[in-house]
Amino acid sequence: MNIKTFIMTCGLAVCLLALPAVAGPFEDGIVAIKDGDYETALKIFRPLADEGNAGAQCNIGSIYESNVDMQNYTEAAKWYREAADQGNQCGQYGLGRIYFDGHGVPQDYAEALKWYRLAADQGEATSQSNLGFMYAKGNGVPQDYIQAHMWWNLAAASFPASGSKNRDVAEKHSDEVAAKMIPEQIAEAQRLAREWLAAHPRK
Repeated sequence: MNIKTFIMTCGLAVCLLALPAVAGPFEDGIVAIKDGDYETALKIFRPLADEGNAGAQCNIGSIYESNVDMQNYTEAAKWYREAADQGNQCGQYGLGRIYFDGHGVPQDYAEALKWYRLAADQGEATSQSNLGFMYAKGNGVPQDYIQAHMWWNLAAASFPASGSKNRDVAEKHSDEVAAKMIPEQIAEAQRLAREWLAAHPRK
C-alpha cells in the first residue's frame, strides 16, 4: 500500500471518529453523513461552521474533499484550515493531506509535515502513520528510518487494539523499516517513542 492510498483510507471517517457525540444539530449532521445525505449534512453544518464550530468546519472540509459529486478541493482546504487554526486535530490532519496531495493548494510537503505533526502531537493516529511514511520515503524531509520507526510505533499504539487494518499497516511498515536498521537505530527510535509518550500523556 502506498502513502497516498493509505492517507485516503481514513478521509471522512477520521473527522467523525475524532469528534465527541453532541446532541442537537451537530449530531443530526453526523447522522446525515452516515446516511449518505451529504447535501443535508452541509445545510446542517454550514451555520454551525459559520459560528466557529471546528467539528462542523472539518466535516464540511471532508465532504468537499471526499464526496465525488460535491468535490471541491479549494473549499475543502478552506474549511480544513478554519478548523485547523483552532487546534482541531481533524482539521490539521485534513489540511496535511490536502497539502501532501496538492489538492486545492500547491503541493507542499513541508506544510503537510507541519499539519500532520500538529495532529500527531494530539495523538491522531493516521497523522502519526503518515509521518512514518514521509520520513521513510524522504518526502519533504531527509530520509530518516529512526523517525519513521518511531512514528509508526506510536501510530500502532494509537489505533484501536483489535480489528484495525490501519494498526496492522502501521505495524507492518514498522517491521519493514526495522529490517533496514541496525540495533542501535531501533533502540534510538524506541527511546524517542518513549520520550514522546511521556511528553504527551493520553487524556
